[in-house]
Amino acid sequence: MSYHNPFTPPRKSATFDDYTLAEIRRAAATGIYDIRGAGTKRKVPHFDDLLFLGASISRYPLEGYREKCDTSVVLGTRFAKKPIYLKTPITIAGMSFGALSGNAKEALGRGATLAGTSTTTGDGGMTDEERGHSQTLVYQYLPSRYGMNPKDLRRADAIEVVVGQGAKPGGGGMLLGQKISDRVANMRNLPKGIDQRSACRHPDWTGPDDLEIKILELREITDWEKPIYVKVGGARPYYDTALAVKAGADVVVLDGMQGGTAATQDVFIENVGMPTLACIRPAVQALQDLGMHRKVQLIISGGIRSGADVAKALALGADAVAIGTAALVAIGDNDPKWEEEYQKLGTTAGAYDDWHEGKDPAGITTQDPELAARLDPVAAGRRLANYLKVMTLEAQTIARACGKNKLTNLEPEDLCALTMEAAAMAQVPLAGTSWYPGKGGF
Repeated sequence: MSYHNPFTPPRKSATFDDYTLAEIRRAAATGIYDIRGAGTKRKVPHFDDLLFLGASISRYPLEGYREKCDTSVVLGTRFAKKPIYLKTPITIAGMSFGALSGNAKEALGRGATLAGTSTTTGDGGMTDEERGHSQTLVYQYLPSRYGMNPKDLRRADAIEVVVGQGAKPGGGGMLLGQKISDRVANMRNLPKGIDQRSACRHPDWTGPDDLEIKILELREITDWEKPIYVKVGGARPYYDTALAVKAGADVVVLDGMQGGTAATQDVFIENVGMPTLACIRPAVQALQDLGMHRKVQLIISGGIRSGADVAKALALGADAVAIGTAALVAIGDNDPKWEEEYQKLGTTAGAYDDWHEGKDPAGITTQDPELAARLDPVAAGRRLANYLKVMTLEAQTIARACGKNKLTNLEPEDLCALTMEAAAMAQVPLAGTSWYPGKGGF
């Protein structure tokens, strides 16, 4: 005979919480896995777990009103005849036309140009809106080869060979039929309205030796002018970075699991890959071991939100960062002004991630002409430029407080960690000590 104690409330399982129970019921009712966009929603160690050690007596700070702190960065200095010069180390990550509306791509181009940085095409080819409004445009070369042609390779300012993505390392992309409009279908050579899934690997290579051949092909097509990036998802960052460098990359882009995606399986987003914080130091170590740190530039992406995040990534050894989700928020994604419409879709502002359905009230992750028209690319571009300016100023402020006259002069010595996990991943001392896990001794 069981007895319920009236003085204690019913206790729910931490393992089988309400969300987990709902997912079990949904899977049992439908027989299909859940698809969504955005990045991981679970809490993992992140840049918030690090703090800067500002200057006092032992370090000399810089005066913001009188002493310069350089924020510029040059990408592609290894082999390219025409490296990329940016005013800020904050770039815009690859997000495709198809996943995003034409107006959204134009807004990203406008904002990046105003801020003096670059945008990236994404899986779906080069649009006139993006090329026309992006002073510096990186062309993504993906397994799908959608829209790929020599003309657009030459029109780009750099080429990014995408091997993996942080939200789904080892997995291909998705674009469901409701977003494959006439224009998207034409650009990707696909039937209109039919679900599309990109391959998880390139069709013409099986390893780093083949990647080296592909990079040489791209250099020949572009007369060795364009920097060649290689993008990998955060899974085995030491070896992937080392192999990308040996294959001839000018720049390595490393995307952690907080990086977003247009659409993939939820189980993939939440359970594959590593936190961005855990990826940086192994990649930097690989570059150092090869004698290529700062010679081959490292771009970090996945969950970058503020100038503090930028400064911390650079202090750990990156040369630049890329933002995706944050850029979409800046131009109007998940804006509470559309709350009533989010509610009709069964969600709420701040949680909307059904980007694959093409019903975005903000007009960003959609191909619906009426919804897309809601986004004014000129005003949205200004918002993005403002956001990039603030992030750059924040990172600059922190660098000056640490006595650095250039953002990339920040170093691990400027940091401490609040948790054991962050200390181990970032390889910086736990606050109040000179030790981190794996270092040995106190």
